[in-house]
Formats: sequence, structure tokens, C-alpha cells
Amino acid sequence: MLKLRHHRHTFWTTISEGGSSEKAAASVDVNAETARRWLRHAGGVAPPHLLKAPSGRYLSPVERASIMVADRQGMSIRAIATMLGRAPSTISREMRRNRRHWMPRYHAGQAQLMAEGRAPRPQPSKLATNPQLRRFVEEQLDRRWSPEQISARLPVLFPADESMRVSHETIYRGLYRQAKGSLRLKRAPRLRSGKQMRRPRRQAALNRHVFRGIPDLIPIGQRPLEVATRLIPGHWEGDLIVGPDTRSHIGTLVERTSRYCVLVHLPESKKADAVAAALVRTLNKIPRRLRKSLTWDRGTEMRDHAKVTLQTGTQIYFCDPRSPWQRGSNENTNGLLRQYFPKGTDLSRHSPEDLEFVARELNTRPRKALGWRTPAEVYNELLLTTKQNQRVATMT
Repeated sequence: MLKLRHHRHTFWTTISEGGSSEKAAASVDVNAETARRWLRHAGGVAPPHLLKAPSGRYLSPVERASIMVADRQGMSIRAIATMLGRAPSTISREMRRNRRHWMPRYHAGQAQLMAEGRAPRPQPSKLATNPQLRRFVEEQLDRRWSPEQISARLPVLFPADESMRVSHETIYRGLYRQAKGSLRLKRAPRLRSGKQMRRPRRQAALNRHVFRGIPDLIPIGQRPLEVATRLIPGHWEGDLIVGPDTRSHIGTLVERTSRYCVLVHLPESKKADAVAAALVRTLNKIPRRLRKSLTWDRGTEMRDHAKVTLQTGTQIYFCDPRSPWQRGSNENTNGLLRQYFPKGTDLSRHSPEDLEFVARELNTRPRKALGWRTPAEVYNELLLTTKQNQRVATMT
């Protein structure tokens, strides 16, 4: 019977392991449309108690079927217990508790339904029972924090209040599952993915860029080793995010140690001279001690990189072709920025003030890579530390 717990466990285990709805449906012998309906109803998130394999502490459907057959054959309770490797009291209690009073004999299917009916149901979510916690989670979701960021930040902000704790999985369930305490209708679109169902992570397809020559470029292989360690501040990664038909652009700069983000206003175009002028204005606002190098993709907008280096003192290095992971911090930040600048929207309508607001939002989000500190906190510490070190060096 489809409603038996072990069948539901099989279905949701297949989904959680990355299987398609068709594969999960086949595993429990139902049609694909039924499986998709179950997924939509649950928001794509498996009920936690159904991901756990049935415990050996309880009788399985197969054991109940064996009890039914043996009982009809006239076997005693002790004989049945010996056959199944169970205590006689377990068999006696099973036949007494899980038999309808109007049924003359024990029936395995009915017994399974009665046992499942008494099984403990999932407990109410903490988000449904703790209004203060729920309010905090909703406020941070409105600020576009991820569930993991919210969960990790709670102990930092409420160190003495154990009631202000919730796992990121609980937040996801509150967003995607249609149940009491659900956050779904109002706040699911706030998530970075914007999806209405949670799906297992798939391997992303490689981003294939066409290589274009840039005069006198310095490849990333010649970049100092200190940049890769992230221990020395002042090394940046950069790129452009692009609007529809590549007609509008925003420049993005990310400091590798702190993940601090600076956005570059490009109201005209991505022509090399316009990008170079905008980068010079932006980089010169950063203290010289914190603008040592910049790693960029091999886009034609950086043909005038030598001019940027000459006017800012910032050495520019270029990634290998088709290797966006070599600017991992910048790629991640560009993904975050799509929450504010969705693909397909005209980027030229955003003013410098708009860009400053978005950068401030990103820089005040806690990051897992920073021990749940914010990029702004780490960047300000770097500013203070490098200034003190510079003063000491001047005195000596």
C-alpha cells in the first residue's frame, strides 16, 4: 500500500539523493504526475520524519504479514516470536493493540495502518511557536540574508538566549512547506534562487567564454603567491554584470581577504576607455595600501588596463580563459547582486546612490567564510591595522 511509511521513505530518499520525480515515482510504482503533485504540495522539501529509515525497534510490514500467516496456521505466540527473533511480549502486544474489535483475526494491513496512526507526528516548528524568533527571521529574509546566514548569526546577536536558535533547514522548511508557520507566500521570492521549490544541487554547466586578446596582459600565473593565501589585504577581483542585449553594465570589485564589495557606475558603455576611467575614479577612493592588485576576466573592456595601473598603482592580472573560478569571490558576489539587479533588467537606470545602497547591504551581511562576521567589519579592521602598521614603519 502506497501510504505505508516504508514506501514514503523510499520516495523521499530518492528525491533527497538528487533523483528526478520520475525516478522516485518508479521506485514506489506510481505515475509521474502523482509524484509531481506530492512534490508541489510539500514544496520540494521532504518531511524530516520520512527521511529516516524505519527503525528495527518496531515491527515492519513484512513481519506483520508473517504474523498474520502464522496466526492463521495456528502457531502459538511463542512459536511466532521464535520464528521472527522477537520477544513473545512484542508479538502478544502487537496482536492485542493492532486488531479492530470487530475483526475475528489479526490482519497485517489493518495493523500497519493502526500503528502508523499512533506514530509520533512531526513537532510544531520553532518558527510557529516562537513569535520573536519568527519575526527576526522574517526581518533578515527581507534584508535578503540567506537561511544559513540567519541561523549562524543568531548565537552572535543573542548569545545568552537559547530560545533564539534555529537551523537553516528549519527556515527552508518554513519557506517551502505549506504548513502552519509557513513563510512561503511572502518571503520565498526573497531567496537568492527565487525558486518556489527546493531542488537538490546539480552540477552546473561550464561557462564557456570566447577568448579575446588583450595587449600586454599579465596572466594570473605571474600573480604573487601572497594573493592566493588571502592573508595579505589589498588584493581585489573584478568583473562586469550585464543587462539585456549587453547594453548596460555595472562594474563589481571584491577585496579577497574581507569580501568587501565596491560597485562601479558605468552609465555610458563598456567601452575600454569608459571602463578604465570609471575604475581609476573608484580605485583612487580606496587607500593606496589596500589596492595592491586587481584580478579580472579576459573581457575586451580591459584593453586599457595599463592606463588603470599607471594612474592608480594597482597591478592588474588576468584569469586563464574559461576559468571564472579563479575569481571565485567576485563570481559569488555577482550572484548575490542578481537579487538586486535581476537578469534581463536595464542596469543603466541605477544611479550611483543606488549602487552604494546595494553595496552597503551586501557588506553588512554576515558571511560563513568570515566566521559569520560581515565584510564591512573585517574591512574596517584591515583599514585600522594597515594604518597602524604604516605609522610604525614611518616612525622606525
